[in-house]
Amino acid sequence: MSLVGQTAPEFSLPASTGQTITLSSYRGHQHVVLIFYPLDFSPVCSMQLPEYSGRQDDFADAGAAVLGINRDSVHAHKAWAAEYGIEVPLLADMTLAVARQYGVAIDERGISGRAVFLIDKSGVVRFQHVEAKTGDYTVRPEVVLAKLREL
Repeated sequence: MSLVGQTAPEFSLPASTGQTITLSSYRGHQHVVLIFYPLDFSPVCSMQLPEYSGRQDDFADAGAAVLGINRDSVHAHKAWAAEYGIEVPLLADMTLAVARQYGVAIDERGISGRAVFLIDKSGVVRFQHVEAKTGDYTVRPEVVLAKLREL
């Protein structure tokens, strides 16, 4: 299911940063890089999210906010972020409702797949990549930064 060219599904979720984050609050002034990942503290996720977080300034320079999202709780997110130095907000989609809206929920395993969505300032999905397997991590920050520069 491709969402490219469509308005990104709206959501409002609690974040590791202590606030509730609503997608539409970015509309008009910032692009959003939405990263779905399976589980906090898992090996591949523990490479992916710190790598994106470490490039936060590059994303900000390109006019984008980076948000991580999965089914873990805000408490798990906070602990994981502290341990791995992750500074981007991590959103708690504990029922997988948002993952389902984006077509990346793996209900039989109770997790979301690994996926990256680039949502432009007008709220439209401009790039989407869903990994074939949850253990794959092929869309690195530089790929998304290049897509951002095309907007």
